[in-house]
Amino acid sequence: MVTDTNKAELPYEKFLRLGAGALSETELLAIILRTGTQNCSALELAQKVLTLTGGAEGKLNGIHHLTLQQLMEIPGIGEVKAVKIKCLCELAMRMAQERAHQTLHFGMPETVADYYMERMRHQEKEIILLLLLDNKLKLIEEYMVSLGTVRASLLSAREVFVEALKCRASNLMLLHNHPSGDPKPSSQDIVVTRKIKEAGELMDIPLIDHIILGDNCYISMKENDLL
Repeated sequence: MVTDTNKAELPYEKFLRLGAGALSETELLAIILRTGTQNCSALELAQKVLTLTGGAEGKLNGIHHLTLQQLMEIPGIGEVKAVKIKCLCELAMRMAQERAHQTLHFGMPETVADYYMERMRHQEKEIILLLLLDNKLKLIEEYMVSLGTVRASLLSAREVFVEALKCRASNLMLLHNHPSGDPKPSSQDIVVTRKIKEAGELMDIPLIDHIILGDNCYISMKENDLL
């Protein structure tokens, strides 16, 4: 007779023989979950979690959007397993950001987008970050200007320059996410950005870029001649 424990150990044994690269998403998650229930193996439990994100395989990013409560509504997923899954997502995000930090240069939009992508692309609401930089484009401080609704954020030019002066910043960069996944700037994005750019020129604190993050993609207003 094959017990639930034996079933749950199969991905673990496969890992020992072939390594993590040989395992499917379901098998990897089953190892994290470790055990199932009397009527549901750890593999089946892992499939239920991934199905909740929109598919049995290839929907790992969807786990970021699942709340503890949603996970715990799956029979066999209690608080401990739900917390493990959310911590796994957080670790994955931090590892990606740590890798991106090695090439981060605020004069190169693609490296900035890579660094902030994992932190921001899974957010359900728009977040606007103000990056305050010195004259060598080194980060002095990161400041959250606005936490908006799922549709829009409010960006105050006055608040931007209050923070810039407080930190004695020499350069500014704006960064925000689009929860829809499409980084194309809205007309409001362009108008507000140009207003801040003009104010920065008057105050000798230039806005060097405004980067909009989508789902694993980005648009730099500087690169697209929108500043």
